[in-house]
Amino acid sequence: MYILLLVMTCMAGFRPLWAQKKLRSFPNEAFKPGETLKFRAHYGFIDAGMATLEVEKDLKSIGQRSCYHIIGKGFSVGAFDWFFKVRDHFETYVDKDAIIPWIFMRRINEGGYKFNQSMNFNHYTGKVNCEEGIFNMPDNSQDLVSSFYYARCLDYSNAKLNDEFEVPAFIDTSIIPMRIKFVGREKVTTKLGTFQCLKFKPLLQIGRVFKAKEEMTIWFTDDKNHIPVRLETKILVGSVQMDLMEYSGLSNPIAKVNR
Repeated sequence: MYILLLVMTCMAGFRPLWAQKKLRSFPNEAFKPGETLKFRAHYGFIDAGMATLEVEKDLKSIGQRSCYHIIGKGFSVGAFDWFFKVRDHFETYVDKDAIIPWIFMRRINEGGYKFNQSMNFNHYTGKVNCEEGIFNMPDNSQDLVSSFYYARCLDYSNAKLNDEFEVPAFIDTSIIPMRIKFVGREKVTTKLGTFQCLKFKPLLQIGRVFKAKEEMTIWFTDDKNHIPVRLETKILVGSVQMDLMEYSGLSNPIAKVNR
């Protein structure tokens, strides 16, 4: 399925140039090839899992477009691994100049539940092709992983309290107009030290897991990297916190507070 999607995407590059929709040019000062972020998730005092996000060192070509190849992994640890094993794998190919995805893949294994999905984004035709069918999508739609990197590229230098920033996304088989609300600036202390951060609340859909649309809080470094230092989520059975544990290959100096 992956090879089929790759071929279909590459074929888009052979269409006559006059017939192709012009893609946007979107500035990116936030990340570059070789960036690696590692996180620790914990439930109270108990370690629950680890996650990594890595931008591969080499750019990839999809059709005639140069792309970042980004890989995300998540897995349970310790006691959680005994009764709810998690082994998740995500990949996305993000256009270097437009910051939009061309191919998205996920392989999920959570507590015995397995789900595989491959998606081909055709931004020339405004279509998403996946196992479930072919769907329309808004211009510049993001996938589950690329939406995070797109959000990092946004300019928050003039953000005012309660300003909202939209991240258009196509997830599963649905158009989801994701938004994040700016709620202030704070210093956040982790095992890596203290960081000056921008504080956001993603506006989430209320459902089985989230009790209200502002149950999640995320702190990005207040610099051009905008890497997440901490993410905190209240769920129906408590709260989960994820902290940055390691970083390398950043594009810019990090907003770490010297003491």
